[in-house]
Amino acid sequence: MLKTVLFDIDGVLLSEERCFDASALAVWELLHSPRYLGIHPETFTPNPEEALIRHIRQEVFDHEHVLTFMKSRGMNSNWDMVFLTFSYHLIQLLDQVPTEIRSLILDQKDVDRETLKMFGAALPKEVNISYSSFVMAFAKSKGTKQDLLLYLNVIAKEKWGATFDLFSRSGPLWKIAQETYQEWYLGDAFIETSIEKKAYQPGKTGFLQEEIPLAEPAALQALFQSIKAKGLTIGIGTGRPYIESYEPLKALGLLDYIDSERLVTSTDVLRAEKAYPKYAPLGKPNPYCYIHGYFGRNINVKEILEKPLPLAEANQLLIIGDSLADCLAAQEMGSHFIAVLTGLTGEDARAEFEAHQAEFILSSVLDVESVINKLLVN
Repeated sequence: MLKTVLFDIDGVLLSEERCFDASALAVWELLHSPRYLGIHPETFTPNPEEALIRHIRQEVFDHEHVLTFMKSRGMNSNWDMVFLTFSYHLIQLLDQVPTEIRSLILDQKDVDRETLKMFGAALPKEVNISYSSFVMAFAKSKGTKQDLLLYLNVIAKEKWGATFDLFSRSGPLWKIAQETYQEWYLGDAFIETSIEKKAYQPGKTGFLQEEIPLAEPAALQALFQSIKAKGLTIGIGTGRPYIESYEPLKALGLLDYIDSERLVTSTDVLRAEKAYPKYAPLGKPNPYCYIHGYFGRNINVKEILEKPLPLAEANQLLIIGDSLADCLAAQEMGSHFIAVLTGLTGEDARAEFEAHQAEFILSSVLDVESVINKLLVN
């Protein structure tokens, strides 16, 4: 019988729009800021107006085609999205500098901020950035998430005929992508709490105070209150860091209904990856955050990592998510799963969920109670 309900946040309780805005702005900054590559640096500002944000996102993500592709391949982390998108354009730009400069960069084990500034100084005044070529380049790979990240090295090899291991999720360039995204999303007021240092590029106001709920807060509170009244435990399994989860859930008035030991975020995921790197990556579609959410954060990480799948008690757990990554994680665990069609592609995601045999598909998170009632009877 059902005992625990775990919610994703983005695309389920809150709109993903501001997360995607922050992702696009992070890629844009890495390309244009004088602190990084400095392509037309006069166009960069840490505090763009809304019209410019809309233009940047449409350009960087090719009118959402890039976003839709990454989501369809199970990529759920905005940090990975920034890293993948920027790294692909970095490869394009490496093709536009003298051979000796390209060789100097490719021969390095790591790409840090100083390397990016050096590379930017070597770029010609006018460069070609083809945002629309991203999907075609990665469509050749059949992989999902981590495989896409590794495919960057395949693209580099196809261009220059040598084996490279420059683009690593554990390297400095990924960390730069992560921190740049965090700066845009959190702004100066919250960034130091998140990454434990001041912003590399100050002046950003952030989006944390501009979250868009996918239902009226009062309706979400009533739903959570009703679920808890049925004797069920409510938890969270999200790709957001802790502060980006805690503050919006608090603002929605949902924290009182959530078991704090079952609020598992990317902060927990990164901590587990650091402690046990051989198990990385642990972000969705890896089910780690949901397994940890089910058993509780007080359980030893190694014990969580070594849980045999599917879980013996999987019928006691219901996961509610909006993405293919959530669906794949739930299926690996053997748990019940509800797909809600309030993510990036809305109702258009129905066919994808049907193709992956999602157990339940609903139009809104507010519709989940009927499924919960059904599972409680069985």
